[in-house]
Amino acid sequence: MHERDAFATLVQRVRDGDAEAADELIRLYEPEIRRFIRYRLSSASLSALLESLDIWQSVLARFFVQLDTGHLDLEEPTQLRKLLITMARNKVYDQIRRQTADRRDRRKHCADGGGRLDELACGAETPSQIVARREILALVRASLSEEETYLLEQRVEGRPWDALAEELQARPDALRKRLTRAMDRVAGQWGISQELK
Repeated sequence: MHERDAFATLVQRVRDGDAEAADELIRLYEPEIRRFIRYRLSSASLSALLESLDIWQSVLARFFVQLDTGHLDLEEPTQLRKLLITMARNKVYDQIRRQTADRRDRRKHCADGGGRLDELACGAETPSQIVARREILALVRASLSEEETYLLEQRVEGRPWDALAEELQARPDALRKRLTRAMDRVAGQWGISQELK
């Protein structure tokens, strides 16, 4: 029970915009998810074209967007682990489809035979990774209008759609769609894949 409580507290801190909590959550899951991504890339022979870090950051950005909108109800660490793995798998499959559709010749892109530099990393988090995570969160929030930001903040605080609709004199489903469209727009603007639509 203590683990679930600690996890719930961590997720709530991330929802509240606590950068240290976001960093902690990422540190907990990044090694396993990046191993999963690297394995999928090597089995799909895409490692010469794609970096596990790029896919991980895309998954992470989409996760934070979904968490901010209140679309995710995470009660325990295993739920988040499964979610991140599913998102990573979908992202890799999306990249496989793109590479296949474009019929790219991998040999043109990789003169060194496909060596993976990211496997040489010591696994310690770099300052650039920490900054990149914070920038992703800031970009998402900065891309919303005042009204969209208000809706997002109210939903993150747990306010129901009915109460918001009464306050803003709108239908609950209209507000829900407005926020969903806004988050989809931001995701498209910053190249965040749409795994969780």
